[in-house]
Amino acid sequence: MTQTQTNNLKNKNYVRWIALTGLFMGLNIIMSSFGIPVPGGHLYLCDLIICTAALLLDPLAAFVVGGIGSFLGDVLFYPAPMFVSLVTHGLQAAVISIIVSSKFGRIKKTHFITSVVATLIGAVIMVVGYTLGKIYVYSTFEYAMIKLPYEIAQALLGVVGSLFLCYKLGLMKIFRRMEFE
Repeated sequence: MTQTQTNNLKNKNYVRWIALTGLFMGLNIIMSSFGIPVPGGHLYLCDLIICTAALLLDPLAAFVVGGIGSFLGDVLFYPAPMFVSLVTHGLQAAVISIIVSSKFGRIKKTHFITSVVATLIGAVIMVVGYTLGKIYVYSTFEYAMIKLPYEIAQALLGVVGSLFLCYKLGLMKIFRRMEFE
């Protein structure tokens, strides 16, 4: 392989990284703009995008999608918890991606199990982070406890939805094929 071919391959992967990161970040911003109304609150679909991106992308891209994407979504639509979103969703996405991209997570037989464990750990990070964040932002423990069931439901929706998209609908296979083209 010549030097020019090697540079073209590196540039192609870099462009693909930017495009996919930007696509997921845009989806995250869109999904954080509206929620599914439920009695007493809303469920937002941004966790579905964050977990899916974390399963598919590297840790830095996952942090950008989860943290910065959520931050920008909050800046545009509901700025009070924007820094909570930056830290919580960024950490959630990065941890999921680190676990899934570890050597253990790449073994074909254990990859789904690793993905389940990683997304559940990410869900715990999200629930704890937002609960503590709401105590800080709104200055009431009671408000955070009232919203806790919605945070848990939103986190589980993200876990189940991302696993469904990646494994049942074949998004993981599509991404694996894209890596080697």
